Amino acid sequence: MVDAARARKVADRIQRIVAEMLDRRIKDPRLGFVTVTDARITADLRDATVYYTVFGTEEEKAASSAALESAKGLIRSEVGRQTGIRHTPSLTFVVDEVQENAQHIEELLLKARRADAELAERAGTASPAGEADPYKAPREDADEDE
Repeated sequence: MVDAARARKVADRIQRIVAEMLDRRIKDPRLGFVTVTDARITADLRDATVYYTVFGTEEEKAASSAALESAKGLIRSEVGRQTGIRHTPSLTFVVDEVQENAQHIEELLLKARRADAELAERAGTASPAGEADPYKAPREDADEDE
């Protein structure tokens, strides 16, 4: 087990190495417009997960995923060479769905804003269900009985 700060530094370094490799050295025609968004590594530095996004259609995303899988060995050897750690971590490429999740959250927030505006509009013209003054005045006839 290593320090969490060191693991984060190694993960950042892996992210930069993979992004550079995809930009300069991997010449696979299936590889589309890929952006490496994050990299995470386990505490024992054995497994690294690289998150990426692909701009394009579903077919282009699938082709880019296949290209990354086929170039995994070359990328891993370069990660091992440039990081200099004893055991080169195995790489796993995962599609980062942050953009889709953020878009979904924005749609939900817009829907909530519309519902709030509609409710506020209805509340402006509404009248109370009970009496206009819900606080009862003390009964005067109770004082007269005594």
